[in-house]
Parts: sequence; C-alpha cells; structure tokens
Amino acid sequence: MLRWPAEAIWEAVAPTLPGFTVEVLPQLDSTNTELMRRARAGRLESVLLVAEEQTAGRGRLGRQWDSGSRAGEVLTFSLGLPLRMADWSGLSLAVGVSVAQSLHPELRLKWPNDLWLRDRKLAGILIETTQVDTTRYAVIGVGINIAPRAAAGLATPPAWLQELEPGIDAPQALQRVAAALVRDVQRFEAQGWAPFQAAFAARDALAGREVRLSDGTVGQARGVDGRGALLVHTSEGLRPVSSSEVSVRPSN
Repeated sequence: MLRWPAEAIWEAVAPTLPGFTVEVLPQLDSTNTELMRRARAGRLESVLLVAEEQTAGRGRLGRQWDSGSRAGEVLTFSLGLPLRMADWSGLSLAVGVSVAQSLHPELRLKWPNDLWLRDRKLAGILIETTQVDTTRYAVIGVGINIAPRAAAGLATPPAWLQELEPGIDAPQALQRVAAALVRDVQRFEAQGWAPFQAAFAARDALAGREVRLSDGTVGQARGVDGRGALLVHTSEGLRPVSSSEVSVRPSN
C-alpha cells in the first residue's frame, strides 16, 4: 500500500495558501478532468489532487497519457488554483523548471512541457484554464514516470525516476515537488516568466539542436524569449514559436 504524505504537504503549503487541501483518490479518469469538472460547477478551491491510477489520462494536443498498469508506476496529480495575472505566457515552462529542480540535476526541459532524461521522456505537463465569472482557474497536471515503462506505442522512448534513484516511490516524489510547485506558481503569479528564464536556459534540451516544426520547417533551436516562445533560426531568419502553433521534435 502506498503511504502518501498528504498531511506533510498540507502543513508546508497551508500557511501561504489558506483553504488549501490535498486529496488522494485510488482511481480517476483524469485528475485534470476532475478538477476542470469541479471548476465548471463553481468549485474553485485551491487543491492538490492525486490519483493512484488514471483510466483516461490526457497529454498535450489531446494525446493519451498512460498511467501504467499498477498503482505507483506513474505519479499523476493536478494542482488547481484560482490565479490573477495579466500575462500567462511561460507558465508551463516555469512549472517544468520547478519540477525538474525538485527531482534531479540531470533532468532537462524539452519545450514546451516535457522533462527529459537523456532524450527520453520522464514527465509531462498539461495546463488547462477556465473562466468562472471574474475568476480564472488554472489546473496544472503533472505525470512523472517512477518505475520502468514499456516503450511500445510511444513516440518518444520513456525514462523513469528510478533510473536515477532506484529506491524512490511515487509518494516520495510527490513530497519533493508539491510544496515547491505551489510556491513557484505563486511566484509566477506575482512576477511572471522572467525569474524562471535563466533556470530554463540551463536545462534547455533543445538549445543549439536541429529541430523540425509541425509544419515541416527545419531550423536550429536558440532558446526561448521573454514570453516563453521557442526561438528557431530558420532559412528565413529567427522565428518565435508559441506552444499553440506547433509541436517540436529534434530532427537528429
């Protein structure tokens, strides 16, 4: 049986986020889907929702996120928060920075929302928002491979955290990332993307590499700009690419 550190996380977060709660459920279709359902029903609580198993996990662009065949093989959770900020640009990158810094120095960030270990995907991030009256509610979903994963059917080969730390389990990984993630999202709400840009650059998995955009354009990744857009040097010059326009994969 997995022993989740819900009380320890609550104690670390609650002083700066009144009303914050931590929920751990044995099974859900998707933690993001559940929090979006709640928000649309008017429930805009600050909550960390963990599912031991997901039956319909989702990734970016509607892709399926496989949560594994047994509880604890993948850590899946979503952070739901009402946020007030003028510019949301770069939020997924800031979340990636936070999670990577909490987990391990070897992890790299693949723009716009994946954590890589040696060019294999260890974790993914999915951010969704909804507007309820005057409040914008954000749901920040994170999936982290903990134990060995099969590569069949995956576009990018998987990596897992136990490669780096053989004894770590999903509850321990959650305890590492949860409180720091809340603090970093609060920092983003107050200061935007700028405080995270240097840390992203230090872990940028694409910097200096040839990449192929979803429209077929090939160029060299040149980091990200002040709004979190990927900069790609193409035959037509430097091109900023936003996460809503393209999917990016290394071409070599």
